[in-house]
Amino acid sequence: MNTEVFAARHIGITERDLPHMLETIGVESVEQLIYETIPDDIKLKKPLDLPQGISEHEFLNHLHALAKKNKVFKSYIGLGYHESLTPSVIKRNILENPGWYTAYTPYQAEIAQGRLEALLNFQTMVADLTGMEIANASLLDESTAAAEAMSMLFELRSRQQKKDGAVKFFVSEEILPQTLSLLETRAIPLGIELVIGDHEAFDFSSDFYAALLQYPGKHGQVNDYASFVEKAKAKDIKVAVAADILSLVMLTPPGEWGVDAVVGTTQRFGIPLGYGGPHAAFFATKEAYKRNIPGRIIGITKDTDGNPALRMALQTREQHIKRDKATSNICTAQVLLAVMAGMYAVYHGPDGLKYIASKVHRQACNIATAVEKLGLKQLNTSFFDTLKIEVGDASKIKEMAESSGINFNYVDDKTISISLNEATSAEDVIKLIKLFAQFTGNKEDFFVEKNSEVKIPSTLQRQAPFMQHEVFNSYHSETELMRYIKKLERKDLALNHSMISLGSCTMKLNAASEMLPLSWPEWGNIHPFAPIDQAQGYQEVLKSLEEQLNVITGFAATSLQPNSGAQGEYAGLMVIRAYHESRGEGHRNICLIPSSAHGTNPASAVMAGMQVVVTKTDEKGNIDMADLEEKANKYADNLAALMVTYPSTHGVFESSIRQITKLIHDNGGQVYMDGANMNAQVGLTNPATIGADVCHLNLHKTFAIPHGGGGPGVGPICVAEQLKPFLPTNPVIKTGGEKAITAISAAPWGSSLVCLISYGYIKMLGSEGLTKATEAAILNANYIKDRLKGKFDVLYTGERGRAAHEMIIDCRPFKANGIEVTDIAKRLIDYGFHAPTVSFPVAGTMMIEPTESESLAELDRFCDALLSIRAEIDEVSANETDNVLKNAPHTLAMLTSDSWSHPYSRKKAAFPLPYVAENKFWPSIRRTDEAFGDRNLMCTCAPIEDYVEA
Repeated sequence: MNTEVFAARHIGITERDLPHMLETIGVESVEQLIYETIPDDIKLKKPLDLPQGISEHEFLNHLHALAKKNKVFKSYIGLGYHESLTPSVIKRNILENPGWYTAYTPYQAEIAQGRLEALLNFQTMVADLTGMEIANASLLDESTAAAEAMSMLFELRSRQQKKDGAVKFFVSEEILPQTLSLLETRAIPLGIELVIGDHEAFDFSSDFYAALLQYPGKHGQVNDYASFVEKAKAKDIKVAVAADILSLVMLTPPGEWGVDAVVGTTQRFGIPLGYGGPHAAFFATKEAYKRNIPGRIIGITKDTDGNPALRMALQTREQHIKRDKATSNICTAQVLLAVMAGMYAVYHGPDGLKYIASKVHRQACNIATAVEKLGLKQLNTSFFDTLKIEVGDASKIKEMAESSGINFNYVDDKTISISLNEATSAEDVIKLIKLFAQFTGNKEDFFVEKNSEVKIPSTLQRQAPFMQHEVFNSYHSETELMRYIKKLERKDLALNHSMISLGSCTMKLNAASEMLPLSWPEWGNIHPFAPIDQAQGYQEVLKSLEEQLNVITGFAATSLQPNSGAQGEYAGLMVIRAYHESRGEGHRNICLIPSSAHGTNPASAVMAGMQVVVTKTDEKGNIDMADLEEKANKYADNLAALMVTYPSTHGVFESSIRQITKLIHDNGGQVYMDGANMNAQVGLTNPATIGADVCHLNLHKTFAIPHGGGGPGVGPICVAEQLKPFLPTNPVIKTGGEKAITAISAAPWGSSLVCLISYGYIKMLGSEGLTKATEAAILNANYIKDRLKGKFDVLYTGERGRAAHEMIIDCRPFKANGIEVTDIAKRLIDYGFHAPTVSFPVAGTMMIEPTESESLAELDRFCDALLSIRAEIDEVSANETDNVLKNAPHTLAMLTSDSWSHPYSRKKAAFPLPYVAENKFWPSIRRTDEAFGDRNLMCTCAPIEDYVEA
């Protein structure tokens, strides 16, 4: 074995496994299997034009060399991003721990109680600090959270406002520039009219349905918005506030003014800058709006035994239920980052946060006093951490600052702003003051004057207590927090325990060598708005990753800005929209979407201002060509796009795909390909070859970024030549094409830090390894399919009976025995496995995707578990509800109880197969009561006995 070949470490199948697997499938070679799986007319004729892979050791050396090209300045730029200090106990035990970063979204609550509790902590922290009644479990970034608030409040307009056509949304000129750009992107397709201005001059006209304020303002001014909110409420104008989370430790929370939503980012709660992300945004609102909140909410309920339990509440997979009627297309949170931010609050507690906030504020006060003594004018009358200073010649101080390794924000030719942060030391303050002394020509030694005066008016100083709950006042030593984190981790099943065979979600190996650089300060401490010449290492990685993805997709250009798959969908459609408008065909607004498509597809299309027309699928799960042709011809004059997933959502390579894409082009439309199933394409075919014009890629699926328990995600778009000019830009650092659309996400290159992972994945696998990985994914799926043959029916296969990289097994026949697909999902927990994707895209089914990373032994364990469960199904009848499937999962408490009245043994319940005893996973709760939780929605850490019935 060549120990330097990364593919041998990433791909779980070995050469000695192949004969048995090929015999089981009924083919003589992998080449034959691929021939029978992928239509010949779309196969690539030559290998990927990428270098051969490098070893893990070579990759880490390579990335160390690139890291040295980044210049880690002390950045006081602010604008929503601040250097923070990640406590080592959190870095080591969460960020660097596969028990946390490899877990899946907590749809299966019984094996996710740890993450759910950590997210409940996050929600409680946010609700307390903002003064709001309810908060969600995080969003993508502050700017997208603000855009979601704009959309939510638009949806919440009164009947009279809708009748009167109230479509104006006031945005304070104090708003962050990236937020304004993103609001512009989102507003136009929805018919919202943005009005930007001075909040003090706002006329509260009935044309407005809502307003957005920044607190503190983009350059640091802290305004008292109480009067503004009062006047707005009198006119039925709803108000959202974008707030700095650390400032809320000292400032009056917006909830006390009666605002309708508070949004922001928790990046400065221990999350690295990472050149823009990933970071966990927050979204807090009134309980009255609980069914309108975008994203996920963690709520408290009870399990089968009446014990307290947590689960995702209300909006779970809203897009998949409401589709084009959904209020948002967001299906990704930033769970890993939200967990870290929540743990930061747990570790420091309210007193620790007060210390940090006070230290930052007093340092800002000291510098303000010093610069004024030096003859400069500090313009903010009230501030928390940011000073706005009139310097006369900004270019001169910029040159001096950068020569000292310091970044300021340059407001204009005469004015700068400086944002202090948790990482600012007393030595840093002295260095800053000496810099200003040098700038003003002061020759004397200048000593820092400790300033006890608070530069926040008493009316804006926080009085309300926060984070009084036990969890925030118990774990302040490293020993205690380490144990608390471990206690939660033990409640969760992640990839470090067993295979997670989720169809469409591609839960593959997240290699340690890909993950290690995320902890390196040369990558973590770069501000997204730092000058480009300070981020040459990042620029080389990002440019190379774009080129790699261009080769893999066959397209001309890539934008890495979208920071989730849903953002990628939206970005792709907005680029198509801009393309049509550039040709004088802005009237094209019909988007054809197959009925089998991901629910985010129709939601994204509506957000992009398109009208969704659903097309049928045939009995084999393929697009119904006759129906598609009829609708493409019918809407030819207004056809904007077709959204297609390939291989299909049913796990099949449709042979008519080129005929489909030609039909759309012949009728004036563009083809958007959803890249969720790209793991079956890389190196074998590509979106350009099938005739698509744009695709998004889930870097958190195919390209090895971990799911992090439900985020981060990255969803870049790759486009054909004609769409290249429209790729999105950023208002601070220019990106994108010559005719770029406005921002899709807050940071110029989205979640840059985790792009290192995908760059490493491609770099180490190389051309040959990438192709082998795809072949192994297809091999593994077909092996499972044929091992289950005769016991589970596979719903859809290709024309030669093959699956792609995933398959759907039909569990509906088991209803005759009284068994539902959910019973099988919960029973798999007893066997130590996370369930495959349940009831999507077809109710009553399971979609299985093994990925290329799993070994033959693990595939066999999984198949053995399903076959054993199949035998258990045969043992029960619809009349027998007290059975091993209906009672699953079985907890340790249940198994060790003094009484046992069930008709099956404890051994069968807990250790149904011999391998289970060697590596038993114990769920911490039994099945959750979803209905109870939704009827009694509670989303904060108040005493649990208040919510659970005896």
